Amino acid sequence: MALIHVENLEKSFKDIKVIKGLNFELEAGKCVALIGANGAGKTTTLKMLSGLLKPSHGSICFEGVKKRDDIRKLIGYLPQHPVFYDWMTASEFLEYAGKLSGLSTMEAKQRSYELLELVGISDARNKRISKYSGGMKQRLGIAQAVIHRPKLIMLDEPVSALDPFGRREVLELLEKLKDEATVLFSTHILNDAEEVCESIIFLHKGQIIESGTMNEFREKYQQSKIDLVFQESPEVYLNALTDHPEVISIQVEGYKASILVNDLNAVKGLVLNMAVQGDWPLYKYEISSITLEDVFMKVVGK
Repeated sequence: MALIHVENLEKSFKDIKVIKGLNFELEAGKCVALIGANGAGKTTTLKMLSGLLKPSHGSICFEGVKKRDDIRKLIGYLPQHPVFYDWMTASEFLEYAGKLSGLSTMEAKQRSYELLELVGISDARNKRISKYSGGMKQRLGIAQAVIHRPKLIMLDEPVSALDPFGRREVLELLEKLKDEATVLFSTHILNDAEEVCESIIFLHKGQIIESGTMNEFREKYQQSKIDLVFQESPEVYLNALTDHPEVISIQVEGYKASILVNDLNAVKGLVLNMAVQGDWPLYKYEISSITLEDVFMKVVGK
């Protein structure tokens, strides 16, 4: 069942239209990623959904909610750069946020205790927030966003500023949050979305250019791929493959190369023979399926 319906959503700043007719639905109890490069319109879209920005045109409708009703109680929102009262402890901050959301003192205290356990920082509940790491602050910010049990949780780039350990902590938390509510988060880190989301919305220059599940994308764009990792720059070794009729494209990033092919059987043996005969400084050879990054590059390049 759809929790929220978005129809022909637009936003203009002066004479510049930055969001151009978005249409999508969010299913209840799902985790959805809003993916796009910096400047694609992700933050603007989330701010409109949360009520922080008024759309220039279009509608945002929650299932079972009248048009003029206050939807803030249904929404939990974590901005890209959350701000805390660093002199507070985590317990104090969450209880304060809970009471601002309409919870009683007792409810706020109990909910604070539950959430600190859920997000994994209960041992630091009495530590001042100024002493928290980036990952701990993001966990606390997420706890604040769900203190009032919203139906929709929106997170703007929740892992972009974190180190690998902090990213892993937050991704694991997103998995848990799916039991609490529908989750919508924006990101430009495609691997994160592929790992935790059921559905994906690609946003490019203020427009939705593709949406669906990863399985749907694989069925639609499926192509075989050979991934190679070299010990030095790979371009010189791959030049002989660029004109092969079954090679669609060769993508090189640093010492990594991905060869998209029409006929895997016609190319995989050739690549191995070339590697052996040419004594390639090859560290890794792997046959894999198309990734979310591959899909994004395809749909953006349309």
